[in-house]
Amino acid sequence: MTLIEKTESLRRADVRNIAIIAHVDHGKTTLVDAMFRQTGEFKVKADQAQECLMDSNPQERERGITILAKCTSVQVGPTRINIVDTPGHADFGSEVERILTMVDGVILLIDALDGPMPQTRFVLRKSLELGLKPIVVVNKVDRPFADPPRALNATFDLFVDLDANDEQLDFPILYASGKNGWASEDLHVASTTLQPLFDVIVRHVPGPVADPDAPLQMLTTMVDYNSYVGRIAIGRIHAGRVERNQTVTLLKQDGRSLSARVMKLYGFFGLERREIACAQAGDIVAVAGMEEARVGDTVAAAENPVALPPLKIDEPTLSMEFMVNDSPFSGREGKFLTSRHLRERLEQEMKTNVGLRVEELALNVFKVSGRGELHLSVLIETMRREGFELAVSRPQVILKEENGQVLEPAEYLIIDVEQSYQGAIMENLGKRGLDIKNMHVDHHNRLRLEGVITARSLIGFKAELLALTKGNGLMHHSFHGYVPRAAAPARRASGVLVAKESGLATSYALQSLQERLVLFVAPQMDIYAGMIVGQNSRENDMVVNPCKRKALTNMRAAGSDDLVQLTPPRVFTLEQAIAYIEDDELAEITPQRIRLRKKELDHSLRRKNEKREEDLEESR
Repeated sequence: MTLIEKTESLRRADVRNIAIIAHVDHGKTTLVDAMFRQTGEFKVKADQAQECLMDSNPQERERGITILAKCTSVQVGPTRINIVDTPGHADFGSEVERILTMVDGVILLIDALDGPMPQTRFVLRKSLELGLKPIVVVNKVDRPFADPPRALNATFDLFVDLDANDEQLDFPILYASGKNGWASEDLHVASTTLQPLFDVIVRHVPGPVADPDAPLQMLTTMVDYNSYVGRIAIGRIHAGRVERNQTVTLLKQDGRSLSARVMKLYGFFGLERREIACAQAGDIVAVAGMEEARVGDTVAAAENPVALPPLKIDEPTLSMEFMVNDSPFSGREGKFLTSRHLRERLEQEMKTNVGLRVEELALNVFKVSGRGELHLSVLIETMRREGFELAVSRPQVILKEENGQVLEPAEYLIIDVEQSYQGAIMENLGKRGLDIKNMHVDHHNRLRLEGVITARSLIGFKAELLALTKGNGLMHHSFHGYVPRAAAPARRASGVLVAKESGLATSYALQSLQERLVLFVAPQMDIYAGMIVGQNSRENDMVVNPCKRKALTNMRAAGSDDLVQLTPPRVFTLEQAIAYIEDDELAEITPQRIRLRKKELDHSLRRKNEKREEDLEESR
């Protein structure tokens, strides 16, 4: 028997392991919901009805994206299909890479109107490199102006660009509407269920290679935590069998070997994680009882422990400084304030978030590195919802040196805007140093602009795009690679207004400030000295007093003037605040508010530091 024949004879016929990959908002989570309902794995209760059942994280529902990879399964006849819902955004690439090691095939979901997008390229490249067999599903074919043939041609071109082999290029094609729960192999032949999709999965995706008689090997690809059973290692069994109460060896990536016992063993059934007695090679399971388990560790047989190849994760490209909130308002809103709280929370996050790096720089300051703005902002938002107070700095790109040349990360950017905004967008991106690769206008008079831009130049662009296009612009970007370090991009065009003293903002003071300025605060809002209260109309920063009150006179009372009319203040989201601040500023993050401030709150000390820097520049 040849090696290929032996491998095929070990494949399981009753299991299929697949991942669903797609760009943000192309409908993969909605499609999984429909698969649940049609296989009877989920029955929605009237008081718990919701869409996107797999998006269990509150931020996932609010942002409309998948952040955390999740395992589930559906039973189709005699075959159990294990499904992994993967993130579509490149910032969560560390989730995607390790999840793809658990599966034998992928469903590539393409929007019938938009076609393949940047994150489609990112995740598909990872899949093809691992040799996974793809199934292409053109989704949302019932969407207005949908053009499935054009989307399919663009998808085939993408496969060719990514150097797919002949077997991968011969992919099966289905047309679907995940929202309405149907799929068909013929665009012009209607269907009422997802059965054609299930049939293609069973027929096209190979079963997992499984040798139940070999020594146990399971690669930990996800880590969960339960207050009752402790740390839970999740992964696919590559060889052998595992049973409850079995003694195993945990092989760490640093070379250590630890003895452990399987306290609990869980399988995935629909949305539930049920306890099972045993599992064999090819199954995706969760194992409790290994407190030292980390992503990339191998759970092996105690009598013959052999480690699996470790996971290779892309390095972080962006870093921020997390520090203890030392503003005058510290402790008003949050429960966790100290550096000990920050350290413990970040250490806990690193156990499950493998794309994150944390380094303690100094007392109360931590350098946190991740895959992009979204990756870091999701962590910050999670922490503030848990009751943390902290201050964060402006994001900085992580440079590296090769052959004596300094390199910086670059992103592949795609802009989709109405043609009438072309001039303003081109001017803005020209200043940021965009290297244009492709540009065309479709039949809806929308401009599609593609190019390579440094990650440093892209910081803060999203807010400007929305302002320039009146909210109609779309942008997508994914990691492109490292390029020679370019000139520094243009900084913020306007200075800021910095509060001179602490107190309550008054309508009288704000009315006099708003004439040529943009305010960030409203009347009766608490303010402290050094806090940023608005945007200046000029390049320089300006110290102002938003707490100034109208003096009393013997002719009238302070409150007897005409009604004061104020423009509503500009309110920052977390991502906007992080992108807006400069190197000498911080964003103060609390459970209830996001404030902007100077690193040095005392105005006189700021002036001394600026004068010292000016003298140093002149001496050079």
